[in-house]
Order: sequence, then structure tokens, then C-alpha cells
Amino acid sequence: MAGPSYAILIDGGFVKYTLKRKRSDPPIDDALVQAFVDSIGRLSQLDGARLHRVYFYDTKPLTRKITRPDGSIMDFAASKSHAISTLQHQTIARLPFVAMRFGELSERGWKVPERILRKQKNVANVTIPAGDLEPNVQQKGVDMRIGLDIATLTIKQQSDIIVLVTGDSDLVPAMKLARREGAQVILVTLGQKLKEAMYDHADVVLEDKAWISYPAEGSQGDRAVG
Repeated sequence: MAGPSYAILIDGGFVKYTLKRKRSDPPIDDALVQAFVDSIGRLSQLDGARLHRVYFYDTKPLTRKITRPDGSIMDFAASKSHAISTLQHQTIARLPFVAMRFGELSERGWKVPERILRKQKNVANVTIPAGDLEPNVQQKGVDMRIGLDIATLTIKQQSDIIVLVTGDSDLVPAMKLARREGAQVILVTLGQKLKEAMYDHADVVLEDKAWISYPAEGSQGDRAVG
């Protein structure tokens, strides 16, 4: 008789910063994601279980050109972040058993960066130069896709265990559904403090990163970007 199966659902926007050992490390790449997936597979809670699939959720980078408040043009497609995201998506998609799921990014005007606000917080009258503004880019549809996959995997009994790597509390209803359908939910927080409801509706919570076997130093960030 076949053992239980597990699916790994990774919120790309969450792991891009929290999976790294330290903030100054290079952007995450396929080698780090594969090492992370392998580490999950070695968890004692998954002894005897087989991997069904890894779902990686992210948003494709913006490609349009917009006009800055000072009249200059910003070309998203020419940015370093566009090149990094494109390379991440191309290489992670080629990993074994990985399925990519994409939400959308939308650009909604301009905002003052947090770093500027922090510098000006004790100043009575603040003038923000137009050159300091940055696009107000918002993510849409990722949590919906994660929730739909959790529902499909559990209702259709494609996976007995859901390993959920996210910090998005909007997924609590999907976590509750999975458990009602008989699946187990392992929540991976990567050291982040999440809303209490997420802990309440997980069977197992992995809060630290000590169990992750990271790639050897220097094996990350080798590809040229730009």
C-alpha cells in the first residue's frame, strides 16, 4: 500500500526575503529552492511520505513604461529587479516536480519609500522631492491561487499533507478546509511571527530555519543578471 503524499506550497513573495540566511545574501535561486525542498522532504513528519508536487507562487514582473512625476520615463523591463525575477522564474520552473503559479502586479500611482519616511519622522514640515517617489506596486491573485490549490489537493485527495510556506493570514480559511477534509497542514514560518490564527489551524508549525540544509557558500548567485 502506498504511503501518504505531500505537496509543498511556497509563497514566492514570502520566501524571497525570509528564506535567505541573512538579508545581504544574493537573491534566492533554483539551488536554494531545491535545497529547501530537499530539507522539507527529510522532516520526520514526512517519514514514508512521497512528494506529489511543489507549487511555487509569484507574480511576473511589470514590463511597461511609466512617466515619473518629474516627467522622466521609468522602464520596468529594463530594471535589475525584472532581470532577477525573470531568471528566478525560468530556473525554478525547471526543477523536478515544480509547478509555477502566477498572480499579477499592478501599478497604482506613486508612494514615499519607507526609508524616506523614517528619516523624516521627527520633521514638522516635510518636502519630498519627486525623484524620491517610487511606484506603488501591488500584488494580486497569489493568495487566491494558493487557496484554490489547497482546496483542490485536499478535496480530490491528491495530497494527504500540505506543507505551506507563507505568512499570509488570508489563507486561514483554506487551512481550515484542508483539515476538515482530512489533510494535515504543516506551516513553515521561516522565523517570522505570524497572526495567531495561522498557528491555531496548523497541525505542525516549524518556526526556525535550523533544519534547513543550505547550499555551500558561494554556490548561490553565480549567474549573471542584467
